[in-house]
Amino acid sequence: MAFLTISGVHKCFGSYTALENVNLNVQQGEVVALIGHSGCGKSTLLSMIAGLSRPTQGEILLEGRPLKGPGPDRGVVFQNYSLLPWLSVYQNVKVAVDSVHRELPEGDRTRLIEKFLQIVGLWEHRYKRPGEISGGMKQRTALARALATNPKVLLLDEPFGALDALTRATLQDELLKLWDSTLGDSYLRAIWGEERKTILLVTHDIEEAIYLCDRIAVMSNGPAATIGKVVEVTLPRPRDRRQMLEKRAYVEIKEELLHLLTVVYAKRAA
Repeated sequence: MAFLTISGVHKCFGSYTALENVNLNVQQGEVVALIGHSGCGKSTLLSMIAGLSRPTQGEILLEGRPLKGPGPDRGVVFQNYSLLPWLSVYQNVKVAVDSVHRELPEGDRTRLIEKFLQIVGLWEHRYKRPGEISGGMKQRTALARALATNPKVLLLDEPFGALDALTRATLQDELLKLWDSTLGDSYLRAIWGEERKTILLVTHDIEEAIYLCDRIAVMSNGPAATIGKVVEVTLPRPRDRRQMLEKRAYVEIKEELLHLLTVVYAKRAA
């Protein structure tokens, strides 16, 4: 049985059918991307996996159990950050850590918050409130908050979209280090365990999807969007960003994705 199962999922908003018959099996430790044109329901699907909305039809199972609402087993980073504006960067992460890791001593929770704020490069800005930092820094705060809760499934909705190219590349690499405990330090292995996390990533960036993921699910256009094809990323891990661009497998995967997005599921004119 798959770790995460999406089976026959439909999502309707009144008479509008956003998603129709979506099926996807995700194994534990996989990194899977959802790509497609704007409005195809990628974020809607992620929201249902997060438990923030329910399928109109079909079911979503995690470890064989139906999802009935949000839970600490799923960490979410949405496009709109969802930070509490009256709290500092540090406090926004602390609220989540205190809620999920109640069994940890205060000192361990403090160290956990510091570790992940350092990973996303925000430790020096920890006392600032969301209104005092840039959009990219808000996104990094949301990422640190999700990572620090140690979820079984990490749901990322364009997590690096608001970042400059250098910061985006750095955080992509840090995410892979966290995902693969053999690349992380001993403290991170102690926090995350030896099992690789399961990650679902919504992105418009084809190169990002290929670099990070094991499989890429290409969605058709809405209304009644579905997963049209799942493309395997056959590049071996660990991946070197520069060397990857020169590999024939990379070129073939990118060409297939571009064909699917620009020809098979070309965006229709409004």
